[in-house]
Amino acid sequence: MALLNSTPQEYYDGNDFGNYQFVSLKDIINQFMVIYVGEDKIIPKAKRLDVAFHAQRALAELSFDTLKSVKAQEITLPPSLQMILPHDYVNYTKISTVDSAGIKHLLYPASKTSNPQSSPLQDADGNFTLQAVGALDASNNIIVLDKEYKDILVGMLVVGPYIPAGTIVSSTSNLANITTITIENSSGIAIFPLQSNAGTTLTFEKTDGSLFLPQKESHIVENLSWNLIDYKITGTASELTNIKVGMIVSHDNFKPGTVVTNVFATTIVVDKLPNPPAVPSGGEITFVSSELKDSTAWSNYKSQTPSENNNDDYDDDNYWPINGERYGLDPQHAQINGSFYIDEILGKIHFSSNIAGKTVILDYISDSLGTDGEMQVHKFAEEAMYKWISHAILSGKANIPEYQVLRFKKERFAAIRTAKLRLSNLKLEELTQILRGKSKQIKH
Repeated sequence: MALLNSTPQEYYDGNDFGNYQFVSLKDIINQFMVIYVGEDKIIPKAKRLDVAFHAQRALAELSFDTLKSVKAQEITLPPSLQMILPHDYVNYTKISTVDSAGIKHLLYPASKTSNPQSSPLQDADGNFTLQAVGALDASNNIIVLDKEYKDILVGMLVVGPYIPAGTIVSSTSNLANITTITIENSSGIAIFPLQSNAGTTLTFEKTDGSLFLPQKESHIVENLSWNLIDYKITGTASELTNIKVGMIVSHDNFKPGTVVTNVFATTIVVDKLPNPPAVPSGGEITFVSSELKDSTAWSNYKSQTPSENNNDDYDDDNYWPINGERYGLDPQHAQINGSFYIDEILGKIHFSSNIAGKTVILDYISDSLGTDGEMQVHKFAEEAMYKWISHAILSGKANIPEYQVLRFKKERFAAIRTAKLRLSNLKLEELTQILRGKSKQIKH
């Protein structure tokens, strides 16, 4: 029976080129169930679900260090100096830039920096608190603070002397760099301080007890208007140009978690309708970025010209006395290509400033399980898949002689080793061409 299901003309007219070198994971499972499982066979009985599980595990494990990794992604690095990891990323093999001739220049990891995610707000004493001094009026639920506080948002808890328990911020407003808040209880009823006091230190807390992590951006925009029948906020303020999609809306007329979905000219579109009563005009809203403020380590790293980018020939008056030698040179920085580090929590790659605007190529490893179309194995490693599945099933069964398990373990090891040798793609002519230069003198 022929294995090819198309004529040569159909193959060349199509776009599925080179696929004959692979076998699908589905075919491997089907063939394993037929050849390896059944009466008078080494595995008398096995569920197809178990075989499918071990087949996927075998494919994932072999993808990491045996099968050829052909996945890559190319981007033009934006001014943010960040690249989002691909959806099926597991690890990288190399990261490089491309010059005008199409040649790759390898980038090296910066192992002595990072991007800490926990950088909570601190007061002058180093305490993790957000505090403000306010003027309390026992007959009014309005509190005037001593300066502008963009980090105080609607819904935060207010704790302090003469403040009843369970008090929250119901609204905020700002005028002449002074923040004014109104307070209420959890039921939305206005609440008043227990006593008037001109200078009371108030502490603001999150309802879930978490620390305050400063947001990347925060903008207070005045002279806005909105209503109950659409999702639009309109205004003519120049600050509107700073509002971006994804920012969170902080105002008592809007539900907590309301997000900006579009910004055009003087119109902002949000994802939730405002709560009554709607403010017809003159309203003020605080817009907060959903992203956290950059850490000091990342800010400093991206703002500085990399030390390896210094093109000094080291033969000037500063270096001539040491006869051209560079004492204490760290070899990992002895290149001008640039550097990077990976933030595993945010799922982004951070690059040094000299990479901005360049074409970056990420060659990476996946587990080959991302989509149905990529669940295939090179025919050089097909036998390794069968041996892996056999050993996995036998080692998980009860009452299987240990010698049988060890036998298949050895066979699995030998099959993987054979697959690695075949997939290494060593060619005698290519090796000979490389080794012809072995007698050349290497200049130090």
